[in-house]
Amino acid sequence: MEDLPVEVVGNILSRLGAARDVVIASATCRKWREAYRKHLHTLSFNSTDWAVYRDLTPSRLEILITRTVFQTTGLQCLSILMDDVDVFSASAVIAWLMYTRETLRRLIYNVRTTPNVNILEICGRQKLESLLLAHNSITGVEPNFQRFPCLKSLSLSCVSISALDLSLLLTACPKIETLELVDPEIAMSDAQVTVELTSPTLKSIYVEGISLDKFILEADSIECLHLKDCALEIFELIGKGTLKHFKIDDVSVLHLDIGELVENLEIVDISNFTIIWPKFYQMISRSSKLQRLRLWDMVFDEEDEIVDLETIAVCFPQLSHLSLSYDLRDGVLHYGLQGSSHLVNVTVLEIGWIVINDLFSHWVEGLLERCPNLKKLVIHGIISEAKSHDECQILARFTSSIVQLMRKYLHVEVQFEYQ
Repeated sequence: MEDLPVEVVGNILSRLGAARDVVIASATCRKWREAYRKHLHTLSFNSTDWAVYRDLTPSRLEILITRTVFQTTGLQCLSILMDDVDVFSASAVIAWLMYTRETLRRLIYNVRTTPNVNILEICGRQKLESLLLAHNSITGVEPNFQRFPCLKSLSLSCVSISALDLSLLLTACPKIETLELVDPEIAMSDAQVTVELTSPTLKSIYVEGISLDKFILEADSIECLHLKDCALEIFELIGKGTLKHFKIDDVSVLHLDIGELVENLEIVDISNFTIIWPKFYQMISRSSKLQRLRLWDMVFDEEDEIVDLETIAVCFPQLSHLSLSYDLRDGVLHYGLQGSSHLVNVTVLEIGWIVINDLFSHWVEGLLERCPNLKKLVIHGIISEAKSHDECQILARFTSSIVQLMRKYLHVEVQFEYQ
């Protein structure tokens, strides 16, 4: 250890991350104290890491953090997560940010202050590349294109911000590539809640827990779109056909439009979603490069609708991973298995049920016949704790049929995952 360069020691301390561990380790010897002062680049204060943080008064905690931060030079990553700690004074927090902002590349900030600290004003026009804000409010964003000239990743969690300020903030980040919006409180001046975002550089967006009348995203470089636990009347994506990964999880939307240029889609993952299959199929039917298709816990808008394998096989010739889970109804199952086209590239097949019935084993058999090169079959199921006699009999018949069926497919690995 004595032969380690002081810069290497600084990297070791930075990997510890947690401020308490860094301070204790730096007391090892003079070289480690020097590494802490001059070569530490990552420091984290998290109220869940050390119970003492929650026991100290805010003023004592402010002093502790101030002393720790002010002994460093050249911090690049600062994380201050004080979710369950009382309110800090704004002057102390401003001092931490002002001291580190010239070298800071990544800031993770969840601190309640009185009054509110304007993070954008303090950290703007610096070298910040990643900003994560939680439980704060953002107001009065100036329409300045170069506010964050280096910012590539922005995450807002439980942040109060108006639709206009959110739009201006994204415009102020000319190099933004990743955007996360988690449970934002969107303030609006009129009755209709509409958000319009534009970015020529944005590649990935994750939106969770948002309720809007209209969400319009114009992003020419977008590759990944993920919506989760959202209630939207209209969602519209305007792009240039760069989208590769499209995921929806537990979303309510009346009108969904991801554009006509979907040739580059490789992954489509839809779960807990009410689907109008003809419209949805029309939306993604040109995605000839699709490799993974997941339609999980689907509810069809019409009772006689079902996903037909013939359509999937013809439109998605490169598909290698197929996941399907929806209620099987007598009379429409046969329609879903009609056709003769094979899913020749599918090597992994995942199928599941919420409520099992006798149709499930027939469905499995029909799917296996259409996947001649299958290597792995994963069966997901939900089994209630209080099972009736009929449910036990159905499960027993299914188990027997699967054992008998898989004797024909000895080359296929079978995996069961029950909840």
